[in-house]
Amino acid sequence: MSNFVVSARKYRPARFDEVVGQQHVSQTLKNALSNDHLAHAFLFCGPRGVGKTTCARILAKVLNCQNRTEDFEACNTCSSCTSFNENASFNVIELDAASNNSVDHIRALVEQVRFQPQQGSYKVYIIDEVHMLTASAFNAFLKTLEEPPSYAIFILATTEKHKIIPTILSRCQIFDFYRIQIPDIIAHLENICEQEGIKAEKDALHIVAQKADGALRDALSIFDRIVSFSGKEITYNQVIENLNVLDYEYYFQIVDALLSEDQAQVLLLFNDILKKGFEEGVFINGLAEHIRNLMVCKNPSTLELLQVGDSLKERYANQAQISSESFLMSALNLTNDCDVEYKLARNKRLHVEIALLKMCHLQRLIAAPLVATTEKKTPDVSEPVPPVLKKEKPAEKTQPEEKETTISETISQEEPLAKTIEPEPTVTNPLSASGGGMLFKSIANIEQEVVNEQAEEETVAELEMENVTQAWADFTKTVGSPSVRNFLNKAHLSLLAVDEIQIAAGTSMAIEAIRQESELMEFLRKALKFPLLKLKFELDASLLPKEPVQKPNKPMTDKDKYQKMVETNPKLSVFKDKMDLKPE
Repeated sequence: MSNFVVSARKYRPARFDEVVGQQHVSQTLKNALSNDHLAHAFLFCGPRGVGKTTCARILAKVLNCQNRTEDFEACNTCSSCTSFNENASFNVIELDAASNNSVDHIRALVEQVRFQPQQGSYKVYIIDEVHMLTASAFNAFLKTLEEPPSYAIFILATTEKHKIIPTILSRCQIFDFYRIQIPDIIAHLENICEQEGIKAEKDALHIVAQKADGALRDALSIFDRIVSFSGKEITYNQVIENLNVLDYEYYFQIVDALLSEDQAQVLLLFNDILKKGFEEGVFINGLAEHIRNLMVCKNPSTLELLQVGDSLKERYANQAQISSESFLMSALNLTNDCDVEYKLARNKRLHVEIALLKMCHLQRLIAAPLVATTEKKTPDVSEPVPPVLKKEKPAEKTQPEEKETTISETISQEEPLAKTIEPEPTVTNPLSASGGGMLFKSIANIEQEVVNEQAEEETVAELEMENVTQAWADFTKTVGSPSVRNFLNKAHLSLLAVDEIQIAAGTSMAIEAIRQESELMEFLRKALKFPLLKLKFELDASLLPKEPVQKPNKPMTDKDKYQKMVETNPKLSVFKDKMDLKPE
């Protein structure tokens, strides 16, 4: 059996220029070497598998290289580089703080610092997972880390910078490593495929990069696994089968079914996904990401946030064009709510199915308010007549008065004034059939104005505070919420004008609760027979219940205590007289 070396070790960068996705770190270190401004202690922070230890090893190698290149890289030919490549260098000491985290281990390390390097200029100490050191170990390391010998350089690496004590952080030069971006991982995998003679589809490598979640070491481990499964040809279907990844095709079909309100197709697709062994939570998270990608496609400036293969970008763009932003935003909210409540659901499949069925009706719910708005064509008599109609009134005097009287007589005086009055274009109007629509509309406007004026004359005389109070009390009895009833009972009513009632409450919560009662306005208008009634809300802190002022307790004297005891037990006075006691 041949000695197989995993890709993470075989293709580990040996030069700063080979480090993937951390150019800001490698370039800073090279500039420090060129300017001879190298610190004595470094702290490399970042997620796993992004190159922290690799950069530390490259820096240690360059420091002791005897023939550095012009761009301050290691030559890989001198005795120091050769011994380093063979893991036989005595000038580089690596310590895993996860298993060597006690005070004794740190003291042993400090003892080694006292000895100068036998070959080369520096002794480099690389401490990995430094956050695992105990507090006492950190304290034992402080003095040496602050004032090391000129030949000693410390490089600390950690994935959890927040666990390191501030006194250590203040003594180090800190470098933050980023997550490796998906395009950088794909480019690195393509380079490996070229060297290994492997043919791989771009979408297949994209899935590997996504699955790695920003860690290049994880991406290389997944890549080795896929190569073992697929051989020299890697396809998209093989990758999703081996990694158990849900195919994008399902999400495109699901969204198409949601847009067409095909409930049966949605449920069948979801059932097919479950049959393939995928969990409901994995599906709903994937659907949320798919909808998020569609939202990204709606704006050209956010297309760079769409991290998918080139072949999928066109499909996302096409589906985003037929999806409204309102639908996508509402669907995204539903998927998020479903994911949040997923762990609490007993029947998880039903929980997800309910969310999918709600998404099927999103377009209908979004369009409903628009339809209701367009269908309202005639104005409501209860609303004030615009001033424009009053200006047009003299111009419409050319219409015969008999015609105006005939139309006005068709209005029933027994019907409530808040009801919308729609003029009917019957044969009594000779202009409606011969192109006189504009003149007929003006007559209807005059008629509406006359009715409003009559309503004002009738209601001004009837609107009294006694009637308002009674109507308010009648409405309060119909409210089901006890807290809202309490707010209504404590509200203070007053008349501001002939058509306006002021409602004062002590708190903004009470005002908001009363304002939310949508039936209040209609109820008062009908009860008071005043269709133009207005309500005004005011916050009045004086309506808050005042707490009684408690007088400070005065200390009781002995006589006061005796009188208090006598009031409780009168026999005490008889006892005092018999015993001839004199309380002071």
